[in-house]
Amino acid sequence: MKSPDGTTHRAELELLSFRLGEQDFCVDIRTIREIRGWTRATPLPHAPPWLRGLINLRGTVLPVIDLSSRLGMAPVVPDARNVIIVAEVATRQTGLLVDAVSDIVTVSPEALQPPPALGDCQGAGCVAGLAVIDDRMLRLLDLHAVLAPELGVTA
Repeated sequence: MKSPDGTTHRAELELLSFRLGEQDFCVDIRTIREIRGWTRATPLPHAPPWLRGLINLRGTVLPVIDLSSRLGMAPVVPDARNVIIVAEVATRQTGLLVDAVSDIVTVSPEALQPPPALGDCQGAGCVAGLAVIDDRMLRLLDLHAVLAPELGVTA
């Protein structure tokens, strides 16, 4: 994006922040289609432990993953306070079970720090960047890395 003086500036990022246990995460808000209350999912036989099952979203079958379990943390024990974030990645919608949605934050790309190289998608490899906002360290998730290839999502 060009300013009136002709210099190029990168647009600020809007991120949806949420909690998994005691940890704060966020995703690019452009990937979010809606936020819904917890709905019990229909389990699938032989599914990975992080795949909670399927829900009916206005006539569309939507897979719901336990994002905490997917990232190698303790699984969520769902109750009425949990929410499902419906995200769209590579034209495919998936429900992300989280503890709670916190807020929408705006950060400049320069405020994002690269994550340390600590391993695969069992946590660290799914983090695209880190931002400190109001004494909270937000981990920006790379939803392509979180969802692919197990759910058939490609970049």
